[in-house]
Amino acid sequence: MQPEIIQVPLPDLKIHPGSSPENKLVRIVVIVLASLWLALCLSATSVGFGYLLGRSGVGGTDDAFGPLTQTWNIIHDNFVRQPVDDVTLIQGGINGMMQSLGDENSTYMDPELYQSASDYLEGYEGIGAEVDIRGEYITILATFPGSPAEKAGLKAGDEIIQIDGEDLTGKNTAESRQKLLGPAGTHVIITIRRPGEPDELEFDIVRAKIEPPVVESRMLDGNVGYIYLGSFSEAADAQLKEALTSLLAEKPAGLILDLRGNLGGYVDSAVDVGSQFLPEKTLLFYEKDKTGEKTEYFTHGDGLAVDIPLVVLVDGNSASAAEIVAGALQDHGRAMLVGAQTYGKGSVQMWIPLMNNMGAIRITVALWYTPDGRQIDGQGLTPDVEVSVSEEEFQAGKDPQLDRAVEILQTRKGA
Repeated sequence: MQPEIIQVPLPDLKIHPGSSPENKLVRIVVIVLASLWLALCLSATSVGFGYLLGRSGVGGTDDAFGPLTQTWNIIHDNFVRQPVDDVTLIQGGINGMMQSLGDENSTYMDPELYQSASDYLEGYEGIGAEVDIRGEYITILATFPGSPAEKAGLKAGDEIIQIDGEDLTGKNTAESRQKLLGPAGTHVIITIRRPGEPDELEFDIVRAKIEPPVVESRMLDGNVGYIYLGSFSEAADAQLKEALTSLLAEKPAGLILDLRGNLGGYVDSAVDVGSQFLPEKTLLFYEKDKTGEKTEYFTHGDGLAVDIPLVVLVDGNSASAAEIVAGALQDHGRAMLVGAQTYGKGSVQMWIPLMNNMGAIRITVALWYTPDGRQIDGQGLTPDVEVSVSEEEFQAGKDPQLDRAVEILQTRKGA
């Protein structure tokens, strides 16, 4: 199973492999045992909870779990509004433990959110937007081409403050995000706050079947090939190869790989994509786990575009796997990065399903580094050529970052 190195907003649900089959087996066994133990302790009823902790030897007054048992019993014995919902208590306890880690990428997801996350890369029904749920309100990061969100006019940076007239102030953003999803053909009314706009804006959006974009390609003026990679999904490698084969047949002077708005995906996909642009056995990135153990990832060869001039477009929503690939291409001098500072998410998470249909926990297990040893997490990548896009340019449909990339490739051709 593949690891997940995307953080926002909907991670995939894969177990992180080690550097060898034996290491992978050990990790999986440890994950399963840890998962079973955590679920066993947290999914019991009020009576069973105390019994299990006591029987396991961690429920005594001198043990760390003692206060948990005590709190559980105090709530059931004294709280005025009875009966207490045990499932809600358990989920709250799990959520509190994950929040106490102080890592925004280590989280708990209830069964409903967990299911929607697992369906994400395979398609879902909603408005078709990448969102960030870590702030006070849901924030639009990007809209998918041709999606209801794009057609309605939603933009990156929009804060959703109401859904169907319900004020989202103080509400759980992960739960509020679920209100954006729904059967294709149904309406959802979204009220947003947009930077630079004095008044709130309201959109009536018709949900549709959403299949997150993976690859789009075309030839640009100036004999330059252009490839947009929307995510590092399981389909990315095959679609990228198809696009490269088609574009290279037209003998372009250079290629542009557009990773703007790409929030990441599978690590295996990152290796596959990087392998198309770098020679065999080239170091793409490495990870360090909690012990400092280092695991390296190399290209596997058979790249279709290892020599042609290349420029990579990035922005503040290029994250995780996108940053890993862009950083490798930059470190090896294979491509210039053009655009804006990237997001800064360079960590890998494991998704561990909990038994009794209690959802899953997501926990950070390693940090990623570029070949030159640059840590991406919390810092991001600085482009070789920084180009901003003003609101006026965006409204006019202009793309100065893409224009600058074309100019760079044409200059190289002239040289």
